[in-house]
Amino acid sequence: MDNFVDERDYKLLEQDKYTFFVLRRIMGGECKILLTDHERLIMCFTGLPYPVWIWTPDGVTETDMERAYRIAGENGLLDGEHRFNVKYELAEYFMKRALEDGKGLEIQTNMFAYDNLAPVEPAGKCDGKLHQCVESDVNELVEMMDLFHHDIDADYESLETYRKSALDGIEKGLFFFWQDENGRNVACCVYRPTGEMASIGYVYTREEARRKHYAENLVYRVTKIASEAGFVPMLYTDADYVASNACYEKIGYVLRGKLCTIG
Repeated sequence: MDNFVDERDYKLLEQDKYTFFVLRRIMGGECKILLTDHERLIMCFTGLPYPVWIWTPDGVTETDMERAYRIAGENGLLDGEHRFNVKYELAEYFMKRALEDGKGLEIQTNMFAYDNLAPVEPAGKCDGKLHQCVESDVNELVEMMDLFHHDIDADYESLETYRKSALDGIEKGLFFFWQDENGRNVACCVYRPTGEMASIGYVYTREEARRKHYAENLVYRVTKIASEAGFVPMLYTDADYVASNACYEKIGYVLRGKLCTIG
């Protein structure tokens, strides 16, 4: 196994460019663990609180899965502290093998990956307008980023880390609020370009402002911005949030792939 990636790995991920979009983005940066054979297995871990990404091809063999399980164990990743983003075949194998070893792994999140080649204007109208975040918005943006993580109950980081991410995204013009008719920031989101695609993330609406179509209109407008900038917009969702997924589908998002988080 090598600890560097090259064009062979990026070519492999073209097979799963939606489900493993984040892996493509992070494996070129700083990673605590980066292992690949450039053919059948890519394992990438940036650090806690984030999951370990493991790519395997469709039709993965039991030999491949056992190898992935062994390598994860050799790198201290089967200690109960780490989660894994994997295809369902590998998830089932990891859970079975962990049980044999007296450990417990289970599916924590079922994920859908969507793209949007033709954004559809929301049928549900709302008051207010889109606002591109500026530096003076950073404190409120950090607050909403923290609320987002509490809402999904995952991937918590420090407020200082959120601030650094917020300032970087603001400088690049990637963070947006939806402001209601009173000028209050009621929802937020970001888009992050990588290659020809851009992921929509940090979609969060304040509790008291929900069910008023703010997020739907915000995501539509940001999707349009990403699309008009030449990117293919995509996003991940929790497959079990039926209402949220229906909202995205109404504005043109199409299901392209499925994977899961186990831990």
